[in-house]
Amino acid sequence: MKKVTINSVASYAGVSKKTVSRVLNNEPNVSDATREKVLKVFKELDYTPNPIARGLAQNRSFIIGCLYDNPSKSYITRVQTGALAACHEHNYNLLIHPCELRGEELISNIEQLLQTSRLDGIVLTPPFSDFAELVTFLKSKKIPYARVASAVLEDDSISVRSNDEQGAFEITEHLIKLGHKEIAFIKGHPDHSATEQRFKGYRRALATNGIEFNERLVEEGNFSYHSGVDSARTILDLSPRPTAVFASNDYMAAAVLKLATQMQLKVPDDISIAGFDNAPIARHIWPGLTTIAQPVEEMTHQAVTQLISHISEPQESPYQVTLEAKLITRESTAAIK
Repeated sequence: MKKVTINSVASYAGVSKKTVSRVLNNEPNVSDATREKVLKVFKELDYTPNPIARGLAQNRSFIIGCLYDNPSKSYITRVQTGALAACHEHNYNLLIHPCELRGEELISNIEQLLQTSRLDGIVLTPPFSDFAELVTFLKSKKIPYARVASAVLEDDSISVRSNDEQGAFEITEHLIKLGHKEIAFIKGHPDHSATEQRFKGYRRALATNGIEFNERLVEEGNFSYHSGVDSARTILDLSPRPTAVFASNDYMAAAVLKLATQMQLKVPDDISIAGFDNAPIARHIWPGLTTIAQPVEEMTHQAVTQLISHISEPQESPYQVTLEAKLITRESTAAIK
């Protein structure tokens, strides 16, 4: 059987090779009727694009890189889910690159990655989305990139984020409305901009409601479960003990809940506990965690989609959007008794 090529598809569909390429890459400037006709021919001819030939023809690798360093496996899974979905929609592949390096070692590592993988673009997730030195390097190499959950708004790059500061404000105010005034707070990793944004929201809620900020109620975590255990031990040993704890992510909040239970404290009767992210653990433990639903999959999906669009047709005005973070109340918080 003769091999079906992009030229065969163009001839059979009665369109140009460029039009077939645009449909293949899910690019704009193709009418719905033409797109549907070409997709139908793909199916009828059982056409499967040759990724090597496709890349050579358009001087692209059709690979998007995703750089991450996050102790939460759930967060990374959600990042990958959104990125993979966007890549699949546009016939791209995704290369996941975990990295714990910083400074010059980080730049050297990314330079080697770009040389060996010929990435068309790269998605920066926290904490890399706010590393100015990395962004400067990518710009110098003219590598298209997109930021996920970045605190930087004035940069001329694609940026998709959620309003973490407002989310933290809302969950802290939720606890205050339940009558809590002694609310402990567990910070996240210092390299992540979300840590400072969530702390700002916590403090703003206290100030808005006339509650004096108490430094002794704040503990340093790093978004990991184990750091939550260490922080919880310090907080729950305080005298007087706070009536509520707000942890910067759900894994640290789950650690607080476990330690409180081991200390024979009833949640939420003796102490209310809240988290952030709406990770699977927030729904799977008991009592379920009150939390903030961060649209991680949607953020990454939009970032990758816009990055691929920019690679195909560079935009003068970068796509920048802030998605809503939503409060979800569950059984781990209740009115103070």
